[in-house]
Amino acid sequence: MTLSDAFLDQARSNRSLGSPFTARVLTLLADRLAPGNPVVDRMNDWPGDIGNRGASLALRLLGGLHWLVLAGDCPDLAACYPPNPRPDDATLIAALDRALAEHQPTLMRALDYPPQTNEVRRAAVMIATAHWLAEQFGISRFIASELGAAAGLNLMWDKYRLDLACGVFGPRSSAVRLDPEWRGPCPPDAEIEVIDRRGADLHPIDPHDPDDALRLTSYLWPDQPWRIERARAAMALAGATVDKADAGDWLAERLATLHPGTIHLVTHTVAWQYFGEETYTKCTAAFDAAGARATDDAPLARLSMEGDDRKGEGAPIILTIWPGGHVIKLGRVDFHGRWVDWNAPAHLPGKPRKKLKPKE
Repeated sequence: MTLSDAFLDQARSNRSLGSPFTARVLTLLADRLAPGNPVVDRMNDWPGDIGNRGASLALRLLGGLHWLVLAGDCPDLAACYPPNPRPDDATLIAALDRALAEHQPTLMRALDYPPQTNEVRRAAVMIATAHWLAEQFGISRFIASELGAAAGLNLMWDKYRLDLACGVFGPRSSAVRLDPEWRGPCPPDAEIEVIDRRGADLHPIDPHDPDDALRLTSYLWPDQPWRIERARAAMALAGATVDKADAGDWLAERLATLHPGTIHLVTHTVAWQYFGEETYTKCTAAFDAAGARATDDAPLARLSMEGDDRKGEGAPIILTIWPGGHVIKLGRVDFHGRWVDWNAPAHLPGKPRKKLKPKE
């Protein structure tokens, strides 16, 4: 895939995800990637998969441009961005060219980081999965862990309100409200208590640090202000520790101890593609070793939401549960959590579900 093709492919994805402005920016940039600019040269020399199933260079540069706008460092570009009136192509191209020519340190810095959107609406799947697991095992206490956790916003899933036509899950007073289009059966209703939450990331973000919060916001698209508002509400609630660590080594240590009477739920969402082969191997070994020790009183669950080859159809929701190593396809979710196709089975294969006391 050429760099121009990667930008055009990402533009199509952004358009399908409801962001015509960023799709337009990426399309215009695809014709402006000639060698000679240090930022462009670095992208052209990038090793490995540069597309949206790999390094996502287009999203890295897009985040860097939004970073300039949010910081107020590039007024010409800011004047072209929402909520300002739509500029003509010539004006937008001139602003993009100026940003590439005059703000290379910021754009180079943006290329250093994989996109870390911490898309909060994905937490709807975590909430539903936790309720389903609680009913299956008759256990309400959870340990929450996340690989590629960025700012740890989705480690706070139990603090968010999930509004579905069939019911409300989570604290009703939460400032973070999730209301995806829900297709499928309603999740079971159960009391949930997270007793410990922690994540790992090579480049953790502190949501309470102004510069880090700016970087996190830069990955959200300017013509979708509701995503920015929701992320800022989640930042205000953030309280999870995210360790600066490789996911493989960190996970082995995190899973080393069993916690009877507790479900350990490990999540990763659009993060696995950024891990190297050594990290893949270590994570897999850590899951296998911990899964061999898991019991019905101390189960381990791995929740994955990662892209596959079905473009435009979101990501598969895959849950692996130990003991037993059961792999369950729970459905699919839009990458930004706009909709969830939920297809959880009534009970775990070979195990009758256990009824929890319903919430009062």
